Amino acid sequence: MPSWWDTIQDAVGRERPRRRLQAGVLLGVASLFVAAPAQPQARKAQPSLPEQFVIGRRTFFDIGPPFEFYEIFSVHRTANNGTSVERILVTPPGDVCTQPASVEVAVASSAGSVGDLLGGMNPCTIPEKDLRRELKRCKRCLTFSGADVVMRVGCGGEDRRIRMDILDRDMFDPHPVTPEHTSWTMALLNRLDKLLGSAVMDRPVFTLSEIAPPGKPAPSPLLKDLENGKFDGLFDRGSYRPSELFRQAQIPLAKPTVEVTSISPFRPSIYEAPQYSPLARAAHVEGQVTLTLMVKSDGHIASTSFLSGNPILQSAVAAGVAQWTFPAEAVGQEVNVAIAFKMNCQSSRR
Repeated sequence: MPSWWDTIQDAVGRERPRRRLQAGVLLGVASLFVAAPAQPQARKAQPSLPEQFVIGRRTFFDIGPPFEFYEIFSVHRTANNGTSVERILVTPPGDVCTQPASVEVAVASSAGSVGDLLGGMNPCTIPEKDLRRELKRCKRCLTFSGADVVMRVGCGGEDRRIRMDILDRDMFDPHPVTPEHTSWTMALLNRLDKLLGSAVMDRPVFTLSEIAPPGKPAPSPLLKDLENGKFDGLFDRGSYRPSELFRQAQIPLAKPTVEVTSISPFRPSIYEAPQYSPLARAAHVEGQVTLTLMVKSDGHIASTSFLSGNPILQSAVAAGVAQWTFPAEAVGQEVNVAIAFKMNCQSSRR
C-alpha cells in the first residue's frame, strides 16, 4: 500500500502537465495579440472648406464720437466659382444734432474662390482650445482700441462661431507678436477691406461739413436681416444693437434754421438770411443776434455794430449782411436787425 507521501507526489505529478498545458495555451493566445497586425482606425472625416460665411466686426477707438463702428460681411461662392462680398457698415450717432446714425452698403466680387479669400485656412478645423487660449492672452491688459470679430460659418451641417479679439498692439505696433489664428483673421479682414475699400480706418474723426440727410442704401436681403436683429448676436460686447441703430438711421435729422425776425425802419431790397456756420452747429451754438447797420450811398452796408449774440454767430451775420442792398431812402440811415439761429435739436446746449 502506497504511503501518504507517495499519494501526494502522484497527485502533483498529474497536475503539473495540466498546468503546463494551460500556460502554453495562454502564451499562445498572447502571442497572437502581439503578432497580429494593428487594425487601422477609421479617420474622422475633415469638414470641407465652407462656401459661405458671415463676419461681424466691431471696431472701437478711444477717440470720438462715435467711438465704435459695426460691420457685417457676407461672403458666398458665386455660380462661376468666384466670390461675392457684401458689407453693411452701421455707425452710431456721433452727435444727435449733426452726426446721426447711418447705414451704408458696399458690394464687391472677386474672380478668386472663397478658399483663396480664406488664405488656405479652413475655419472649421481650427481647434477650440487654440481659440480659447488666444482669447485669454491679455485678460488684464489695457486696450484702448481694437476690434471684436465673430465669424459665423457652417461646419459639417452645424453652425460654428469663431471669435477673435484684435488688440490695439496687433493693429499699430511694429512687432505685436500676434497669435496665429488672430493673425489669420486680420489677414482675412484686410483682404475684405481691399475688395470693398476701408470703411472705418480712413474716415476723419469728425467733420464740419454741411449736414446732408442720410443716404438711403439700395435694397438688400442683408438689410432685412439687419433690421430683424439677425446680426445682433455677433456684437454681444457692443454698446448698441445694430438693429436699433438701423431704426435710428431711418429718422430724418432736424435741420437748423436761420430767420431774420425783424428789420426796421427800412427793409433791404435784396437780402438772404445768413448761413448757419458748421462750427456753430458743431458747438451747438444758437440764439438771437441783434445789431445796427449803417447804409452807404450805393445801398450796401457801411458798418455793423453788434448789440448782442454769440461771437460765433456774429461772424456768420457779418458775412451775411455784407451782401444786403438797401433802397435809396435808407442811405445814411441806421437800420436795426434781429436774427434768430435755432438748432431745432432736443439736445442743443444753450
